[in-house]
Amino acid sequence: MYSKIIQDVLKKNNIKIGDFVRVKKDESVYEGMLMPRIELGDTSCLVIKLNNGYNIGLKFEKGVKIGKIKGGFEIAHKHKKVTKKIIFDKKLPTISIIGTGGTIASKVDYRTGGVYASFSPEDIAMQIPDLKKIANIKAEEVMNIMSEDMTPERWIETAKEVAQDVNAGYKGVIVTHGTDTLHYTAAALSFMLRDLPCPVVLVGTQRSSDRGSSDVVMNISCAANFVANSDVAEVCTVMHGTMEDDYCLAVRGTKVRKMHTSRRDAFRPINEQPLAKIYWKSRKIEIFNKNYRKRSDSKVKVDAKLNPKVALIKCHPGLDPEIFDFYLDKKYKGFVIEATGLGHTPTLGKYSLLPKVEKIVKLGLPVVITSQCLYGRVHPTLYHNLRELSRRGVIFAEDTLPEVALVKLMWILGHTRNLERIKKMMLTNYSGEINPRIEPKDFLV
Repeated sequence: MYSKIIQDVLKKNNIKIGDFVRVKKDESVYEGMLMPRIELGDTSCLVIKLNNGYNIGLKFEKGVKIGKIKGGFEIAHKHKKVTKKIIFDKKLPTISIIGTGGTIASKVDYRTGGVYASFSPEDIAMQIPDLKKIANIKAEEVMNIMSEDMTPERWIETAKEVAQDVNAGYKGVIVTHGTDTLHYTAAALSFMLRDLPCPVVLVGTQRSSDRGSSDVVMNISCAANFVANSDVAEVCTVMHGTMEDDYCLAVRGTKVRKMHTSRRDAFRPINEQPLAKIYWKSRKIEIFNKNYRKRSDSKVKVDAKLNPKVALIKCHPGLDPEIFDFYLDKKYKGFVIEATGLGHTPTLGKYSLLPKVEKIVKLGLPVVITSQCLYGRVHPTLYHNLRELSRRGVIFAEDTLPEVALVKLMWILGHTRNLERIKKMMLTNYSGEINPRIEPKDFLV
């Protein structure tokens, strides 16, 4: 608990844990959610979760004022949309940078130790000298959130902004994004942006922009080079290929996964070779995977019909089958099971998922099976238990990643509720999410 002095002030101002507050201390103002006191922390120190998701501690002493923010979360995240064109050389192509927030748009406040959203896309562009030799920039911030706050509704907003710039004739688009859910957004844009005529690249950073070890400069430079000079017309990610500052990998948006919490080369291709290596200093682009959509003169269409009522359930020993009833009560319309191995789920005794799966399918709702192994693919007939699942009408999502299957099913359910059509669409390769065959080389970079 906080000290009695703090408790009295909170009570007087009708502030409870979880409320959004504005704290004034000295010449600084901090806004965010009031958190419970850390168990071993100072009882006279307020803990505030800033609007970017990071916590700071503020010593509550004479002169400190605290008040509740009416309107809460959405007001705390409100921002003014700013667009600016930065011309370096009229002979160079012009690309677009769309900012959504994340660590790439953050820096450290060395007075508090907290990290806060600060750099706009314009700031990012101006601090990278390499860009002057690569492209002209149109920079725009459409939202400023940490990636854990990304939602299907914000995917749609981002897709519409991207499409607007693509159809305006820009050579390509970079979307800056927090890394934690970047691969979800990459998958969502892959399905929603149809007939894409140019590259759309999602870029993040594992280290904030003002740290000496930040990966933002190389990531943005390589992304700009790829967007301006490659002939790839796909949604993909461009991030460090190794821990060194040597090259980035361009990876298809439906075949990428964040595989490490903090390494700069956290984003890896899964079950597929990367599309390309982009060397930082030489600006050489080396194509690895020739199976990609090439640039065209088409206009991109935004197919933003999504049904977010899809559950992703991880299979584990002791999983209670009644978890499915919770989602059914909440009117969920589809299920993705992150199964073990080739697609196994429990089939014995009270932990068997077979009765629930059968019930759900009979209700006309899809159940999709993926594997938590990530590498490799699921198989509907190799073992008896797999055949039992098949017999009950589940859909085995071949080598589709669990997160991609989740996003794809949301997208499909935005178009149809017919089970046969859903199955056909889940097994159709729309954006490179399904490989006809996985080769040993696909596990290596």
